[in-house]
Amino acid sequence: MQLYDRSVCLLVSVTLMLSAASCSGSKWRGAEGVVWGTTYHITYKADADLHDSIISVMRAVEHSLSPFSGQSLISRINRGEDVEADTLIEAVFRGAAQVYGLSSGAFDPTVAPAVNLWGFGYKNGVECPTDEQTDSVRALVGFGSCFIDNGRIVKGRAGMEFDFSAITKGFGCDMVGKMLERNGCSDYMVEIGGEIALSGANRNGEPWHIMIDAPLECDTAVVHDRLAVVEVTGCGIATSGNYRNYRNTAGGKVWHTIDPRTCRPAETATLSATVIAPDAMTADAIATACMVMDADSALAMAEARDGVMIMLVVGRDDGGWSVVSSKDFPQMR
Repeated sequence: MQLYDRSVCLLVSVTLMLSAASCSGSKWRGAEGVVWGTTYHITYKADADLHDSIISVMRAVEHSLSPFSGQSLISRINRGEDVEADTLIEAVFRGAAQVYGLSSGAFDPTVAPAVNLWGFGYKNGVECPTDEQTDSVRALVGFGSCFIDNGRIVKGRAGMEFDFSAITKGFGCDMVGKMLERNGCSDYMVEIGGEIALSGANRNGEPWHIMIDAPLECDTAVVHDRLAVVEVTGCGIATSGNYRNYRNTAGGKVWHTIDPRTCRPAETATLSATVIAPDAMTADAIATACMVMDADSALAMAEARDGVMIMLVVGRDDGGWSVVSSKDFPQMR
């Protein structure tokens, strides 16, 4: 089962130094594979191989939050079944509510019907939605009208659905990191589909070195070209972008990021947004919000939240692009 059927290609490349599990006496370990329609790479220092526990955490997240699984808890909530939210959904709901408010609605998990309509979600869409179709789904978008009461999610309107995909990969990174910490691991890097949770130091005793990709569009393959490298730890980092996830339609190229305020593909000059935050869940959500905001508004949003730093790649009229960042974004090399 997938969490994402059209996962965003990796926008952040990680320089990994994975030690083989067979290395006798080595405490640095690596785990990698495919999950939720994307890949994961994990490096950690521990006394035991924890790959089985890593997979167990990922399965728990999927069983709660995957809109692509009809048996997941969030799918049952979307269908209107009388079920309680579990602790995973409650945590993601609270995190989403914070970023919804911080972004003035630019991040909204109830945008699911619009994402589906435009063909980027967990239901079949149409190639070129009409104004009437777009207006009909807009009536179902509005996370501010939803809340949790006695363990149950209350929807503002009947027919509303939740898709927490834009926050769940980051949340999954955090959950794996917490599991590693419970097992005595303080040095780790957890990367799932480009979202990353970091703690401690790498094998050289330094902060983790994370490479941020330049926004190079390619129709046939994912191309990783270095834009910058930052040295960070004790945080989450995420990158969102439109330049690799789009559809060619009769009406032209349609980008995958849907603005919940218009229920149409976002129209901004921002090509990608890299966010550093206290946790990967927050970084993931804010990076998504940045993609539907103009650069000045995104920078102001970062300034309003302690521990949040962003770097934006903004397209220019001449076809090139420029980099802008919040004043406290780590020095890049």
